[in-house]
Amino acid sequence: MTREKNRMKDTMNKKILILDIDGTLVNTQKEITPNTYDALMKVQEEGHIIALASGRPYRGMRQYIEVLGLDKKGGYAISFNGGMIVDCLTGKPVVEKRIPQKYVKQVYEYALKNDIGMVTYEGDTAITGTRVDEYMKYEARLNFLPLIEIPDFAEYVDFEVVKFLLTAEPEDKAPRCEQELKELFMPELSVYRSEPYFIEITTSGVDKAATIPELLKILDIPRENSICCGDGFNDATMVGYAGIGVAMANAQQIVKDNADYITKSCDEDGLVEVIEKFIL
Repeated sequence: MTREKNRMKDTMNKKILILDIDGTLVNTQKEITPNTYDALMKVQEEGHIIALASGRPYRGMRQYIEVLGLDKKGGYAISFNGGMIVDCLTGKPVVEKRIPQKYVKQVYEYALKNDIGMVTYEGDTAITGTRVDEYMKYEARLNFLPLIEIPDFAEYVDFEVVKFLLTAEPEDKAPRCEQELKELFMPELSVYRSEPYFIEITTSGVDKAATIPELLKILDIPRENSICCGDGFNDATMVGYAGIGVAMANAQQIVKDNADYITKSCDEDGLVEVIEKFIL
């Protein structure tokens, strides 16, 4: 009975800190500052768990996983905006949600018709059948992925993918295409912008918030012990779901509207404030 009480006590005390990467974990120079690093090390030393949540593929998250030691301390990576959860200790998915293969041709043909960019992912490679623009190059470079052009794209992709990333000019084209894609594919698929120039498509119901309950169940951590921090459009639902939802000072307004707390910006060690106030 004592052992069971101790287990329940540990579960009730253990917290999970779920962090977006760009604009949250890292500053505008794409760096984890020394103060933020030290605070995150203390979080893990105290027995709490860190999970990174990003629209990036797992390969694009690995550098931060390794810097923070999540691959040794038992952290998690929520990649593709919730399309996959990876146990960083093993490098293996514990949750995986893919788009039915029948949608590949439809999304590809929409991108061609509207002259916008589109990439998806095969292993540690980004692949495309559209013209390559600067946003696609940025995505590949950011995630350390080669960007491969596939001549017969629709025929080549005969497998289910986790995510499509479409790219368009942010001022006018991206908002229009986002709305059109929603009308075409929702509710069967999820369509949303993660950045003003990125439109992401995943299978229905996939976003960061929808995936978190599955991770909490695996870890036996109650929702009220979850702290989620973010800044981008795709962080709004995650911040709204969390026991404590935190928006960075540099966050989009919709994230702030969903937050319980607004911390300093990513350039001002905003995560340190969160960790000291809600965890340590």
